[in-house]
Amino acid sequence: MPEDSIEHIDFDDLNDRAISQPLVNHIYTADPSAHYFNGKIYIYPSHDIDAGVPFDDLGSHFAMEDYHVISMDSITSEAVDNGVALHVQDVPWAEKQMWAPDAAHKNGKYYLFFPARNYEGRFQIGVAVGDSPTGPFSPQPKAIEGSYSIDPAVFEDEDGSYYMYFGGIWGGQLQKYRNNSYAETNELPIPEETALLPIVAKMTDDLLQFVETPKAVQILDADGNLFLEKDNDKRFFEAAWLHKYNGKYYFSYSTGDTHYICYAIGDNPYGPFTYRGRILNPVIGWTSHHSICEVEGKWYLFYHDSSLSKGVTHLRSVKVAEITYRSDGSIETLEPYRK
Repeated sequence: MPEDSIEHIDFDDLNDRAISQPLVNHIYTADPSAHYFNGKIYIYPSHDIDAGVPFDDLGSHFAMEDYHVISMDSITSEAVDNGVALHVQDVPWAEKQMWAPDAAHKNGKYYLFFPARNYEGRFQIGVAVGDSPTGPFSPQPKAIEGSYSIDPAVFEDEDGSYYMYFGGIWGGQLQKYRNNSYAETNELPIPEETALLPIVAKMTDDLLQFVETPKAVQILDADGNLFLEKDNDKRFFEAAWLHKYNGKYYFSYSTGDTHYICYAIGDNPYGPFTYRGRILNPVIGWTSHHSICEVEGKWYLFYHDSSLSKGVTHLRSVKVAEITYRSDGSIETLEPYRK
């Protein structure tokens, strides 16, 4: 929820009512991408800092500079900060704003995917490679060709194919693109027009490039229609994530300015996906960004809120809560704070 609505919140009480507590509290972490590699949990968050940059609707105050990898031996064990895995100064093409990352594993190598602003002021997505899930990671000299916007999420399908989902409006610049082409004059659709859609591209075998032209991911309502821009409690804003459960593909995402984590279900990685509901109701802090990970037969939502920083929107903390599937495959909505 917005900062201007939190002035009278009792944060001690709020934290007592929270369904989970921050996994680490010595640094601020957000946008967690969680993976279960080799019997251990690894979380790839963004690293929030107070950089003294003024607040604006483009997210300039989210001025993150590096990535730390958080690891856990089990879902109930202490979370360990493994230190800096990649810094913006190590990335030749990136100037600033190391926003929400993701990771993947293939053939003994680990891949860190990350967005950053290049020296022309546009977000692109890069990849860095390491021998350990905790890094350090060595970045490729250039961003992924054809990449743009923010929030990369890389899904490994059962046939060994990897797909990257990405995109985010407002500060994430997705509204500046149509058919993968940038124009400064492009803006958000008007309320009665079709909402912007997230993007997907299959990855090359070495996970360093796209093997195809990126394409839109359709999110449909129950009648098979695309959402309109005015449907901002259901339409995509940012934070794409894909996981597979009982043979179905679950595409989840943040609605941004309405603060929900929603999901839609489809039959293949490209969609279309049909909207099914909400996974998480609004948390303290403007943004909501998540991942979903299976650990030893149970499923968990990794997310963040700003309770530790008492509502400061750009100083967030990663949390985790178990999610429950109903018999029809739908997901029970989580309330982040008990009544």
